Amino acid sequence: MSTDNSGLPLIIRSLGLQEYSPCFEAMKAFNEQRLSNSSDEIWFVEHPPVFTQGQAGKAEYIVMPGDIPVVKSDRGGHVTYHGPGQITGYILIDLKRRKLGVRDLVSKIEQALVDTLEHWDIAASPRREAPGVYIASGEKIASLGLRIRKGCSYHGLNFNVSMDMSPWERINPCGLGVPMTQLADLVDPPPSIDQVRLKLAERLTNELGYNGHLIGSSDAVLI
Repeated sequence: MSTDNSGLPLIIRSLGLQEYSPCFEAMKAFNEQRLSNSSDEIWFVEHPPVFTQGQAGKAEYIVMPGDIPVVKSDRGGHVTYHGPGQITGYILIDLKRRKLGVRDLVSKIEQALVDTLEHWDIAASPRREAPGVYIASGEKIASLGLRIRKGCSYHGLNFNVSMDMSPWERINPCGLGVPMTQLADLVDPPPSIDQVRLKLAERLTNELGYNGHLIGSSDAVLI
């Protein structure tokens, strides 16, 4: 069994397509109930179309939601979009135990995304003033939004892989007015979302300092 330096494994779960609100409630419950000897986890999920409004989100950033629901969230950041074909990764880590600051965590998540894109020969980088990952031509391909409570993180990252990009035009993403892109528009032929998820899991595991990870049950969270 591969573990971190606390002797506990990192558990990664692929939960498939799930509604946003039950995942949100499950994250909060996980964080409230976890103990000092609870393993850290990463949940990978895709959501049906939904706009989420972070703590800094302004109503005017949601220009034309139409039939897509808007859900207020306790994560950091502004307004973002979730939909099928996007990898959402929920990062559930005891930062105190791992001796990680919030800025360190953000940087490590961003670097894992950059490394994942590099695997497909896509040059990308973060911006300190606007968390997330941007390709060389300036479009944003991945967003971050975290919440820290009791020294532990939840929420995490959104990575556009192969999705309907039109809903992004209905909002001002992250309040930046920046154009969005996705991996499928940059690579020919595009990788499957499963291939990207596996590579991202590997890069996150390495970047966050774990020796490896265990694959957790997909039905052990949202019950």
